[in-house]
Amino acid sequence: MTEETKQEFWRWTESNYRNPDLDWNSAKHITVGVDVGSVSSQAVIMADGAVLAYGNMRTGADSPNSARNALKYALDAIGDMPEERMDYCIGTGYGRVNVPFADRSITEIACHARGANFIYGPQVRTVLDVGGQDIKAIQCDERGKVTHFLMNDKCAAGTGRGMEVFADLLGVPIQKVGDRSFDYKGEEPEAVSSTCVVYAKSEATGLLRKGWSKEQVLAAYCKAMAERIYALIERVGVKAEFAVTGGMAKNRGVMDRVMPMVGLDRMQTDYDTQIAGAAGAALFGYALCQKGKGRKK
Repeated sequence: MTEETKQEFWRWTESNYRNPDLDWNSAKHITVGVDVGSVSSQAVIMADGAVLAYGNMRTGADSPNSARNALKYALDAIGDMPEERMDYCIGTGYGRVNVPFADRSITEIACHARGANFIYGPQVRTVLDVGGQDIKAIQCDERGKVTHFLMNDKCAAGTGRGMEVFADLLGVPIQKVGDRSFDYKGEEPEAVSSTCVVYAKSEATGLLRKGWSKEQVLAAYCKAMAERIYALIERVGVKAEFAVTGGMAKNRGVMDRVMPMVGLDRMQTDYDTQIAGAAGAALFGYALCQKGKGRKK
């Protein structure tokens, strides 16, 4: 068996980060947001409303351990701050009610809107969040408050999990899927016809047997994902400015096919788009601390 056949093509790169310009010792309030999703989990630690550190990693077998691991990964980036220094913690995401050290939980809809407002700026009016198992289209105001939203049904089609399945099927590392989908130099293929990952996977296998290249199949699947995402965006209505959160924001194979349909430029950010939900949660915690509702020590 070759080294390549042993590779887990779906596995994306985990990361953690510390802001070298912030000193947690001088902060009045340290707040934490933990976003436990179906595929990935993030913990963002903020010092007085600024990102001090974060951890972004794969969600494990259960939500409580995933939350603890994400927080530990963020704390590892800081190195010398005890967990007890936290003044408030909010859980969000798929497993938000199972964050054992959280003071409260808030929906991922509200947290992604607030987080997008933070990482992209107050001009954001439409937020697309493509998670591991669902897609959310959110409208918000200049403060990051949700004014309207829609989400798809619980189905992996058009989501991060669906893309993982295809990366494994085709033996293409998930980080390279987007670029590889544009390596096909022929006419853009029709989207795979099925919106269900199980059937789309069978369809893709059939196309490979007919002689389609991996790049051609990837282009067809990325196009299908883009069309599914756009169908939801169209229903909620798109208002400028338009921002994308979640891991799919890093996949140009899908995003570069969605944007011409939307007819707007996508906002850019230097932050990891996967931390938006956790960042929003940490900001909600900071607002509560400013109102005197932090932990008593």
